[in-house]
Amino acid sequence: YKRQKRGVKVKYVEHDGYRFCYFSRGKPGLQPSMLMLHGFSFNKDMWLNAIKFFPKDLHLVCLDMPGHGETTRLLEENYTAATQAQRIHQFVKCVGLKRKPFHLVGISVGGMVAGLYAALYPSEVCCLSLLCPAGLRYPADNDLIKHLKKQERSIHSHNFLKLGLYHSSRTNMQVKDPATELLYFLDISSAKSKYSLHDNISKIRAPTQIIWGKDDKVLDPSGADILAETIANSQVHVLEKCGHFIVLDRPRKSAKLLLEFYHSVCGTVKNKIWT
Repeated sequence: YKRQKRGVKVKYVEHDGYRFCYFSRGKPGLQPSMLMLHGFSFNKDMWLNAIKFFPKDLHLVCLDMPGHGETTRLLEENYTAATQAQRIHQFVKCVGLKRKPFHLVGISVGGMVAGLYAALYPSEVCCLSLLCPAGLRYPADNDLIKHLKKQERSIHSHNFLKLGLYHSSRTNMQVKDPATELLYFLDISSAKSKYSLHDNISKIRAPTQIIWGKDDKVLDPSGADILAETIANSQVHVLEKCGHFIVLDRPRKSAKLLLEFYHSVCGTVKNKIWT
């Protein structure tokens, strides 16, 4: 019902037997599209409360990340950050987003993958929004892995979601596939993924927006400074009374910031012909 109210339509696309599930609104046009990547244990519906504040004609694409929602879940699948970025690159080609640069948005683990994607495929990303992304090196090792390490054998995602919200009563989400979530967690916490964003920050060329909740109890807000110090063309916003899952705690404010950034970067290209 909420999807219907937001005017989004769930769609599927396959690549070599791998099925991606996503929803979209609007149509591709002269203005860049916006691709949005959710966080660990969530799905594409994470964005529903925020996108209600977006103009209806903005072309939005919200993807179920690998191993989440209705996108293919494989027990033998590799869920490292680099492999996820490659999977998303396949999706981008399948749905035609690759035809012109787009605005890439990611939150938490989705932010880690979004940042890595922008580093690996710089020509495809016209601007980048990172909302409290994982994948950074903190001096005191204060990161997502530290908070979840105790739960390797049994991931209690509901407790994790409560930890990530300033207003913890706003979600009643439950784990639907603990086995896949465990594999996903073990891969993103592996040596190949744990600091994947940090190790590739210097390769990010797109104008970058960094948004963090001041009351984030999952990833320390000082991560915003780590990113800003390395990404030359970046801006930082720290939100008061906001936890880790920014778009759930502050949907209106996060939508406002995303749109302002989008228009500041993309507003001058509306008459540009992309090739």
